[in-house]
Amino acid sequence: MIQIEEKISLKEQTSLLRKCSDNNLNLSEELKKAGLTYDHLRYKNYKQSNISFAEYKSIEDFRQKSNGIPAISFFSGAGGLDIGFDYAGFNNLASIEINQLFCDTLRANYPNHLVIGPPENSGDLKNKETISSILKKDLGIKSPFEGVFHGGPPCQPFSIAANQRFAKDDENFKRKGFSDEEKGNLLQEYVWFIQQFKPKVFLIENVPGIYEIDNGKELIKALEPLEKIGYSISKPKVLNAADYGVPQKRLRLFLIGTRTKEKFAFPAINLFQTPCLEVFERNIDEDENHVTREHTAQSILRYMELEYGERDHLGRVDRLNPFLPSKTVIAGGTKGGGRSHLHPYSPRTLSVRESARLQTFPDNYFFTGPAARQFTQVGNAVPPLLAFKLAFQIFNQYYS
Repeated sequence: MIQIEEKISLKEQTSLLRKCSDNNLNLSEELKKAGLTYDHLRYKNYKQSNISFAEYKSIEDFRQKSNGIPAISFFSGAGGLDIGFDYAGFNNLASIEINQLFCDTLRANYPNHLVIGPPENSGDLKNKETISSILKKDLGIKSPFEGVFHGGPPCQPFSIAANQRFAKDDENFKRKGFSDEEKGNLLQEYVWFIQQFKPKVFLIENVPGIYEIDNGKELIKALEPLEKIGYSISKPKVLNAADYGVPQKRLRLFLIGTRTKEKFAFPAINLFQTPCLEVFERNIDEDENHVTREHTAQSILRYMELEYGERDHLGRVDRLNPFLPSKTVIAGGTKGGGRSHLHPYSPRTLSVRESARLQTFPDNYFFTGPAARQFTQVGNAVPPLLAFKLAFQIFNQYYS
């Protein structure tokens, strides 16, 4: 992190930016010539906090010893839920994922972990018999399964943010929900696997829209087959990750089902929300996936005018307030990359690693693929620390 005395003066910065803007010069190259980086630049209203938030703990501080309880991940993405269950002591036997890039990331971080997905397998849960056979023959999974199934079916059909990328008169603007032929019915595929293997506990994660879109009618209907075979299912609950130690405001819906009669009691929220300043106070220069974007001088001239929490409407990016949890890390579309917010102290967008820290990924967790798709992986994930809190509660309530 560049300390306050290492920032160049506002006069020097403005002169450099104007020179680049007026003469169509590449700002990145001019900074390198001067022995500077984007982190030497400042906002007009610049103040770096010297406060340390004593209550902040990263997920590395929570790791539990292995409890030997097996778990299987569905719709695994880049592994947010997998990490949470891993750190809570569960033994992740397999991850099932349809996207090859996400599979590459899972394999890079869990080389001894079975990943059911491209290129060896489609990873598509619609191929029920194929995946079911792998679970039975390769892993020896039997019914009833005494471990945990966890997963979040793709949420785009239920997401407000995903559909607001389109014009209001575009058919895609309206949330399709369960009527989306490609993704809206994947919850039913997950339910089928629960019916077949009867895990002791299952977890479902999604955006709040999966319940809001029709007052929960279709979601309740989709879960009826599980109640008929004896599952006790918690009422869907929307959690804000910031209430559980994650330095980011992020709303996600969770529900937990169990073959026991005891319905799941969600973990208690923290007394205080965690501000994001700790993410930006810790050293990051040597970490993987920390490549920052090379902004133009024109962009920096706009960004440097922003106060904490203000938005640059042209670039649709917000300067984070370090004294509050971050705004939600954005995934972007399935065919493109996500985008990040603006650093609170330097007028630039965040790197993938900084965004991953806001999501509470461990610093040693590596994301594969081009930077734009790394942002997608980070932004699509359940914050691992939130996943840990739920997994640890599952262990304490049903297995301890």
